[in-house]
Amino acid sequence: DVFEQPQHVGHRKIEFNITTDIPAVLQINSEKEEKNDLYAATEEINNTGFGRIFPAPSSNDKMETEEEEDEIPSEFISRRDLEKNRLSREEMEKFSVFKNYEPGDPNCRIYVKNLAKQVQEKDLKFIFGRYVNFQSEEERNMFDIRLMKEGRMKGQAFIGLPNEKAAAKALKEANGYVLFEKPMVVQFARSARPKQDANEGKRKK
Repeated sequence: DVFEQPQHVGHRKIEFNITTDIPAVLQINSEKEEKNDLYAATEEINNTGFGRIFPAPSSNDKMETEEEEDEIPSEFISRRDLEKNRLSREEMEKFSVFKNYEPGDPNCRIYVKNLAKQVQEKDLKFIFGRYVNFQSEEERNMFDIRLMKEGRMKGQAFIGLPNEKAAAKALKEANGYVLFEKPMVVQFARSARPKQDANEGKRKK
């Protein structure tokens, strides 16, 4: 309504050319709306009136953008969400799956177990895709997810990442992440040979 006034009232045109009048009009509005909250009114004036349209949570958006400065595309999980849903070291000790946990020998493939039955490849891609540079064709080709859905290997997955550094980062950040109410156990795969791991289940039988 404030911005429509100049169109209807011709004789007040001069007043609206003075820049100090714009915050004054908004100040009157904000005082009417929030008489009892002086702090909120002054904050709105400081924001030249527009702070009222975007309330306080905008500071959280700032935090999110700062955290995402490592340029991870939005289709993958954020570091903040990974940390938020990951078990602490003390909590891990309460779960038998972490009892004799060993990360294993570093290589570019990781092994994930204790996956819930409803986990799909897209869920793993959402988490581990953040460690792959999809602009690079080579890295895209090396990113490989093998989720076991049957037999003794059920609830386990092998994930090929572009290099050892990416695998080490994925292990550190995703181990203990709770996916579908079950914490993932992330280790380095025993065999670094790609495409061979899927046969492990057959060899055991």
